[in-house]
Amino acid sequence: MTSSLTTPIAAALVLEDGSIFEGESLGHQPKDGIASGEVVFNTVMTGYQEVITDPSYAGQIITFTTAHLGNYGVNAFDNESSRPHARGVIMRDMARRRSNWRSEDDLDSMLRAHRLPAIGGIDTRRLTRLLRDSGSLQGAFGTASESDLLATARAEKGTGGTDLVSTVTTDKPYVYGSGKFQVVAFDFGIKTTILRCLADFATVTVVPASTTAAEIQAMSVDGVFLSNGPGDPEMVVGAPENIRKIVESGIATFGICLGHQLLSLAYGGKTFKLPFGHHGGNHPVRRIATGTVEITSQNHNFCVDPDSLSGVADITHINLNDNTNEGMRIRGARAFSVQYHPEAGPGPHDSRYLFAEFIAMMEGK
Repeated sequence: MTSSLTTPIAAALVLEDGSIFEGESLGHQPKDGIASGEVVFNTVMTGYQEVITDPSYAGQIITFTTAHLGNYGVNAFDNESSRPHARGVIMRDMARRRSNWRSEDDLDSMLRAHRLPAIGGIDTRRLTRLLRDSGSLQGAFGTASESDLLATARAEKGTGGTDLVSTVTTDKPYVYGSGKFQVVAFDFGIKTTILRCLADFATVTVVPASTTAAEIQAMSVDGVFLSNGPGDPEMVVGAPENIRKIVESGIATFGICLGHQLLSLAYGGKTFKLPFGHHGGNHPVRRIATGTVEITSQNHNFCVDPDSLSGVADITHINLNDNTNEGMRIRGARAFSVQYHPEAGPGPHDSRYLFAEFIAMMEGK
């Protein structure tokens, strides 16, 4: 079946350092001919739909390092949220045809339906090398003039010092699943695959990021889950204080990604921005207790300084690419967290055991 791709329209990507990449416009066409944001790269080979609909990409433009996208189409089940929150998508090539029994539509049509701009024909190898050497850069792409694209890129503020969680969190609580345990999940940008994993054993009440500890403690709760999410953890005002009160009340608490960072801030930890972040489904992480290596799914720009948690938490996992902190357990408390995504949507399932650890903690084992 052919896709909705039409005659190519020339477009360009311009980064804040003045680098220019020529390509062609795909997806939604903005009225002013410009899409802008912080440009990052993701190394997944499959799972482009899940990546594009991950709320953690709010404020960012996703560069896919794989050679082409769209070959197996898209379907409603694989969406990780109701709509993409990314600013745009950069790719080398989009497949002209889709072929998969699960396919319901083509990628370009999905991008258009969600008003998400994209650019193809880009030398993504050159772009990825540049981002690895320079760190994440602000960029703009589209059909506007290169001078307008450069000015727009340089006017972008980036994800540091910006509250992005408020743009993706739910407006009101809702219930997902009907399992044995009662779990409250803070929505800092939660993904559907996470909810499916939790629903295997819990009735999950998803609450807005601004929910207070008092509101949680007034509920019948076996455990609290701190979700992934976009941007700078220090900008999620009030969350660390509420998280500490929840943990100190004795409720079993499990955090991932942004939730890991917020748990660290709750106990006086420090966070810092990585040069180009961790985005992909192939990051090796060593589990210190056993020495085993997990291949993990990751998507974050910020990281926790392990030295800032000295005497407060035990480091449980280490990233083998750059030796950064990938997990911890708070001493004397029923709380632990990891920097990566155990639900792995997309990615390997090496880390699904962490949900079993959460169950054991809720059971008091």
